[in-house]
Amino acid sequence: MAPTPGIGEPNGAKGIQPQVTPIGEEAAGFHDNILLPLCAAISIFVLALLLWAMIRYRRGANPTPSRNSHNTTIEVIWTLVPVLILVAIAIPSIRLLRHTYTPPPADLTVKVTGHQWYWSYDYPDNGVSFDSYMLKEKNDPTRQANQRYRTDADGPPLLAADERLVLPAGKVVKFIVTADDVIHSFAVPAFWIKQDANPGQLHETWAKVDRPGVYFGQCSELCGARHGFMPIAVEVVPPAQFAAWVASKGGHMAGATPPAPDSTAASPVSASNVAAPAAAAAPASSGTPANAQPTNAVATNQAATKQP
Repeated sequence: MAPTPGIGEPNGAKGIQPQVTPIGEEAAGFHDNILLPLCAAISIFVLALLLWAMIRYRRGANPTPSRNSHNTTIEVIWTLVPVLILVAIAIPSIRLLRHTYTPPPADLTVKVTGHQWYWSYDYPDNGVSFDSYMLKEKNDPTRQANQRYRTDADGPPLLAADERLVLPAGKVVKFIVTADDVIHSFAVPAFWIKQDANPGQLHETWAKVDRPGVYFGQCSELCGARHGFMPIAVEVVPPAQFAAWVASKGGHMAGATPPAPDSTAASPVSASNVAAPAAAAAPASSGTPANAQPTNAVATNQAATKQP
């Protein structure tokens, strides 16, 4: 699946990327419809007060300055109004936090592990795991001859990965995020996800993406010399296509019986396996008693018991 320009990737525009998850849409709406207008209104009001005070109370207009030290009405207003503003901000903020940290039951669990400098993805319920590395440019002198190079169908430079994290559309996905060396950060802006990955700790976040497509992110915590080369490429596909992808990786859907291993591969036929039954059957076919000892073994036993 090829990326959609302007969706799930940087496009040079100002502001927040178009959101494709319920939490992202709620957070972007809170930012665009409440916080930004409120900040603009407060800034304009304060600037107007400053300009009015500079003009109204300049020395030329007030040769004899006022001696008032306080005004009860004004003091009550500038105390209550900020409190009311903070309450107005707190209500949607707390609602957003509650929705973020009380996710619905997960349909899929993915364990994300950060390394220096690549990602590992595990689907514990599906028996699938793989590593994901950044795709290098065709003319990159560090690219080996057997390494695939990036094309426009893979995504933008520094964001395309050789293995994408594949998710089913319309399903709740729980991410368990950790690291095995230093602190990383699993961040996908279009999902409103930025979760630190700490060694020895497990952190959780979640997403539900209804729109199939390709979305990009990257490690957002300084993690070493190649910190800028840890892209995250997520491909969201219809559930049927996700099931086919899991099967192509040798996995199985949650609740389904895993494919039985090959019995011949589990019990290889070797020369020792064949020789052992043949050796055990040989004495019976020759008529020799089972507890009979070879002649050389009897002679050895007699020599060992003979007194000097």
